[in-house]
Amino acid sequence: MRLVEIDGSMGEGGGQILRTAIALSAITGKPIRIYNIRVKRDNPGLRPQHLTAVKAIALLCNGKVKGAEIGSLTLEFYPGTIRGGNYVFDVGTAGSISLVLQAILPVLAFADTRVIVKIRGGTDVPMAPTIDYMREVLSRLVSSLGYQFNIHVEKRGHYPKGGGLVLTTIENPPQEFKPRDFIEKGELKSINIRSHAVKLPRHVSERQAKSASSIIREKLRVEPIVELEYYEEGKDPHLGPGSGVTVWAIFQNTVIGSDSLGAPGKRAEIVGEEASKKLIEDISTGAALDRHASDMIPLYLSLAKGTSTIYGAMLTLHTITVLNLLKLILEDYDYKILEGGENKPFKAVIKSSGV
Repeated sequence: MRLVEIDGSMGEGGGQILRTAIALSAITGKPIRIYNIRVKRDNPGLRPQHLTAVKAIALLCNGKVKGAEIGSLTLEFYPGTIRGGNYVFDVGTAGSISLVLQAILPVLAFADTRVIVKIRGGTDVPMAPTIDYMREVLSRLVSSLGYQFNIHVEKRGHYPKGGGLVLTTIENPPQEFKPRDFIEKGELKSINIRSHAVKLPRHVSERQAKSASSIIREKLRVEPIVELEYYEEGKDPHLGPGSGVTVWAIFQNTVIGSDSLGAPGKRAEIVGEEASKKLIEDISTGAALDRHASDMIPLYLSLAKGTSTIYGAMLTLHTITVLNLLKLILEDYDYKILEGGENKPFKAVIKSSGV
């Protein structure tokens, strides 16, 4: 079978292209060649978390890889058959577990039996969705497409030490997705805040949550449901230190979320404020998908047989890149931007014959 050629510098030119392309290769059975991998970045080529995703998908589908090494700018992937079972992957230090999950979750939906995946690395690190966003927002959205998975956080990991551990279980891989529209949010059911702090005083978690809550009350006139996660000195098993807040709003027809991470010298109040303000910004657009889900959900809809329409809070370069990348691998897929423009709210229709 002819290799599908993909220029890794297209669009935003980051690791998202690699993760999405390898996942689609495994699902469709089409071998691919990716070149110019992350050439726009300061440290071009494959990095540890990208390599973990590639090797993970290769193991899941008994695939073969050429060029799977740190710094590689070109990679060839020859997929096999996706199998269920038990798997363990280690990103190393604080490499993002969420980004590895972003790559393998679509693949795991097509496994032949139950799947249990344990991943070590970073759960809450910069430039990646928090693990709470994955388990509280993405999982709920994908569940509405007929795909249910459970994410259990056994231990958190932050930059630079990592040490996080996450268990993901798919009891009944659906082997297909349902098309659906994400247009109307519907009635607001609840707004939830999870604030965590490890290897830090309890008040860090409390101050983050208090700041996030006060903004939600002021701007949305809603009393949020707050969950604090902290550990007493001497009883904290994490490598840490680290903290973060994830906020998600559950509506009748969708879930919208946002997050923010702590950092040295960054006040806890700012962390909570950032998370809530991003959530309010996305809700205020009227869209049914937040800015991050807007670039994650199209992949799942492209694998569904039928037509779906989405209303996203922001048409990011990430989203545009994914929409165009899908056309390179999926034969009977197309999309059209109905309204909106780059970095603005948008509506798009996605058509596909499935896989």
